Amino acid sequence: MTFPRLRLRDEVAALLDLPWEQSLARWDETGHRFRELPVGPSRHLVRFLVSDGLVYALKELPAAVAEREFSVLRHLEDAGLPAVRAVGLAERPDRGDSVLVTEYLRHSMQYRRLLMRLREVSTDYRDRLLDAMALLLVDLHRGGVYWGDCSLANTLFRRDGNRIQAYLVDAETSEVHPGLSDGQRRFDLDILVENVAFGLADLAAYQGRPEDVDAAIEAAESVRTRYHAVWQELYDQPDLIPGDRRAIRARLRRLNDLGFSVDLEVDPVGPAGTVRLRTSVTTRRYHANELERRTRLRTLEGQARILLNDLAEYHAWLEFFERRPIAPEEAADRWLREVYRPTQARIAAFVGPDRDLVQTYCDVLEHKWLLSERAARDVGLDAAILSYVAEGAPAPEQPAEAGDTVFEALDIESDDPEYDGAAS
Repeated sequence: MTFPRLRLRDEVAALLDLPWEQSLARWDETGHRFRELPVGPSRHLVRFLVSDGLVYALKELPAAVAEREFSVLRHLEDAGLPAVRAVGLAERPDRGDSVLVTEYLRHSMQYRRLLMRLREVSTDYRDRLLDAMALLLVDLHRGGVYWGDCSLANTLFRRDGNRIQAYLVDAETSEVHPGLSDGQRRFDLDILVENVAFGLADLAAYQGRPEDVDAAIEAAESVRTRYHAVWQELYDQPDLIPGDRRAIRARLRRLNDLGFSVDLEVDPVGPAGTVRLRTSVTTRRYHANELERRTRLRTLEGQARILLNDLAEYHAWLEFFERRPIAPEEAADRWLREVYRPTQARIAAFVGPDRDLVQTYCDVLEHKWLLSERAARDVGLDAAILSYVAEGAPAPEQPAEAGDTVFEALDIESDDPEYDGAAS
């Protein structure tokens, strides 16, 4: 057999000795370690290889399709758009196919696992997933990417603070253009709405909830409304009265809340002295960039929003307790040393190796908020950590274990003047 044309990024050069010339189905015979992971419906064979402690997805597919997907995924990475990373491609002319290698997205899950393992699929949680899908399609369209097969099955999800982030995982039908026409965007959105409706309805039927099928279809249609609302916020150029700074600040806050960093232009237009507001946005990492600037922590956007709130509350508590102004740099350093890192160290031993420790810290803050709501008082961070560990360090996508401690059974008192942490 002819050795294929092989493209590997430097970070995965150790994969050079894999039997690229053989069918992917036969690789078991080579002694390499594979992991069984859930995958959605796929026209092609997908396997997960473990190498040097990292997991890679290998997909065998026709050569032309693999080349296009590899190119699109590299473009998405260069543009900073949410998608899996392509790290290798083995082209086998004698077989007419290729093996595409992507880095497995850590802490991610498919929509079925995300929703089926919840204790209860609330409308709020489903709405977070639909928001994530709408924002993903907005991101792709802003980057000139026509997805072509956008669906829940072709997407991976990560919990991100109290939000969900969506990532493109299948780009077989995708195309990259300098920009997309309204018709291309509309057609892509129609495909998304139809496929999301099918995915949610199929899940309802699989779980034996036929009464939820109509609600699933109605919920899917809301993705269109969510998409248009974000797109309008990004690209509308309203005419404003020059003195109406409040309207300008409100527009910026709405974009920042969506995660967008914004460059602002205010141009005079018309004889009445009105101005036109133009905004240009970058990636959705406004709060993540701010947190990294202040603490050097790299997180997802939703996680960063929660951590910045926690840092701000700690800063205010320090100034109140020590009766002196404290510089932001000192507050950030002390928050890292006295709160964030010690809390992570306490809970690290109680969570599985595949859990995201940043997200786990956000979960502790959410747990504290729930406890405080039930107790009608602030229970404090230390009590929340003890309760969270006692509950088995649960995550919303993990089923509750028999014998879990219930919130109402907790009665933890603390008279120490210690920092209590921010409610998420």
